Amino acid sequence: MAAASHKPVGAITADDLATAAPGADAAALHAALRRALGAGAADPGAVWGELCRSLLRPDVPFAVHRMLYYGCFAGFPSPTPPAWTPDPEEAAVTNVGRVMEARGRELLGEAYKDPITSFPDLYKFSNDNPEAYWKMVFGDMGVEFSVVPSCIWRESDVYPGGEWLPGAELNAAANCLSPRPGRSSEDVAIVWRDEGKDSEPLNFMTLEELRKKVCLVANALDALSLPKGSAIAIDMPMTVNAVVIYLAIVLAGYVVVSIADSFAAPAISTRLKISETKAIFTQDYILRDDKELPLYGRVVEANAPMAIVIPVRGSLPIKGLRVNDLSWQDFLGRANGTKAENYAAVMQPAYAFTNILFSSGTTGEPKAIPWTHITPLKAAADGWCHMDIRKGDVVAWPTNLGWMMGPWLVYASLLNGASIALYNGSPNSSGFAKFVQDAKVTMLGLVPSIARTWKNTDCTAGFDWSTIRCFSSSGETSSVDDYLWLMGRACYKPVIEYCGGTEIGGGFVSGSLLQPQALSAFSTPAMGCSLFILDSSGNPMPQDSVGIGELALDPVLFGSSTTLLNADHQEVYFNGMPEWNGKVLRRHGDEFERTCDGYYRAHGRADDTMNLGGIKVSSIEIERICNRVNDAILETAAIGVPPIGGGPEQLTIAVVLKDQSSQVEDLNQLKLAFNAALKKLNPLFKVYSVAVVPSLPRTASNKVMRRVLRKEFTQAAQAKKSKI
Repeated sequence: MAAASHKPVGAITADDLATAAPGADAAALHAALRRALGAGAADPGAVWGELCRSLLRPDVPFAVHRMLYYGCFAGFPSPTPPAWTPDPEEAAVTNVGRVMEARGRELLGEAYKDPITSFPDLYKFSNDNPEAYWKMVFGDMGVEFSVVPSCIWRESDVYPGGEWLPGAELNAAANCLSPRPGRSSEDVAIVWRDEGKDSEPLNFMTLEELRKKVCLVANALDALSLPKGSAIAIDMPMTVNAVVIYLAIVLAGYVVVSIADSFAAPAISTRLKISETKAIFTQDYILRDDKELPLYGRVVEANAPMAIVIPVRGSLPIKGLRVNDLSWQDFLGRANGTKAENYAAVMQPAYAFTNILFSSGTTGEPKAIPWTHITPLKAAADGWCHMDIRKGDVVAWPTNLGWMMGPWLVYASLLNGASIALYNGSPNSSGFAKFVQDAKVTMLGLVPSIARTWKNTDCTAGFDWSTIRCFSSSGETSSVDDYLWLMGRACYKPVIEYCGGTEIGGGFVSGSLLQPQALSAFSTPAMGCSLFILDSSGNPMPQDSVGIGELALDPVLFGSSTTLLNADHQEVYFNGMPEWNGKVLRRHGDEFERTCDGYYRAHGRADDTMNLGGIKVSSIEIERICNRVNDAILETAAIGVPPIGGGPEQLTIAVVLKDQSSQVEDLNQLKLAFNAALKKLNPLFKVYSVAVVPSLPRTASNKVMRRVLRKEFTQAAQAKKSKI
């Protein structure tokens, strides 16, 4: 973290603090600092913990937070200093801690000590003893099977990773709608608020109210006379109605087709055709800042099948529907009124499809990835273990049902007895920040770009986020400074980094409230998942060794996909992969590093690496350094561009400025600054060119499309040469 360039915390003076935070009471801050130094003795982690508890409130300028964090760990021997350390008493009441205290010796033997010390042993146990581990998790979550599986896992000639829950029958939605152990049907299932109504009271829906609404929609679905198993799409924001519709489709034995509400007509059409969708739920339009963004019109342009259209303003009738389309009210009116609030869930084999989701499709046709009734259990188990989602919690994660975190939020919340918190509007606003406060959110998930926007606009200032017990982050690699700022908004609660994929139904690497958490790093593989980093020859390194390379997964991974609708699953994930202990490893495609102190760091997709002067390097590794070169920089993207006529890749840095109206007077000076900074990474790395761009191209799931930039810069170079 380049700590050597920062002043050690013991040497920081009142004048330093005054410079960092003009207008603050520097003398008082310095006195508090000296007290913390005395309490923490010589241990940097203890000093930092004391500063978090006693001094670094959200109203203290972030420059002070940053100075003290880097000062505490100046000269720290590890590349991943802890930004948060678990408290033994708090660890004991987490989901995992509670179970380990009750059954630790039964599961782990006499070696069991306490939840924190023995957490690595529980991780190993989850891989070595899937039968006992998953029975324990399902039992604690209260998962109900209509037909109990003959076992948890067995070898299989059909599935490369073996067969999970053989013979089991269940319905994932029915499990969401039944009270969890310790939770009643009158407890809150969803809390929400609409943008523009930020001063109005929150809206609440109990579990019983949710069940009745889901049953009403399930009955209305059956009245459409579609064959069971038909694909039914949802293309709308993640509102209460969207959650109700999603659960109803699964409850009634149909299959959800997930489509992000940001997609244009061609992308919608592609997904409808691949999944052979028979009907689609949508809205007339999306409201954002009082602007009406057409949605039904895009669905019509995509030549969608029968649409059920919900009016965003409930009191206004929808005009101009196609002949076979239905308004929301007409659709609900088809349900049998005498039985509308009850529905017998369709119980299905564990591997029956429940949801078809899609990859981003940035390199061609998107992969259609089916989720089964098993997949929701993986999502919920990750929430149970890694984010510690408990009964009575309130979980917010700005997302959409078109991406895996939408269904993940539904299942991880409801299957763990927590409430889903939904804000129908932009998360990049003070309205959302107030909603987090008013809803008393306990777990807040996000993508890094949201945190960056909050930090730059200060839109969270003045709101009390003290109920948050942890944050979670997915989608892109995060920034140390951005997430240090984020932790400070909630009095230094940890950020649980979470990385996985749609085809996994959750994560393969994560954090834990029972381990120290470092910024922008993962502390553990996900429970029940073994990771392998491949060396330059494509062979797996020893699992505990330090290194960087393409990531591969043990194929015995609960909840992971077994088929694709429009591609060969075996070819995509297994062909050409190395073996480990007689099993072919599963391809994932991310570049990962295991650090010397046992943390993992993500370095983007394996195809986002460059070869600079014969050295393989991740774009993200370069971007981390370039982002800190100049305070005017919002973000950068590092791209290896092949020169015209061939030869080694040349490093180009695309720069987005915080102030779009400002101009960089001398790009050559910026280039020199980048080169000076990159010497610390490798003296052979040199920036060939710098380009200022208004924004970085991203997928709808927030992944930077470096390929798009590479293509643009290559075409620009070719055009320039053709004019010479």
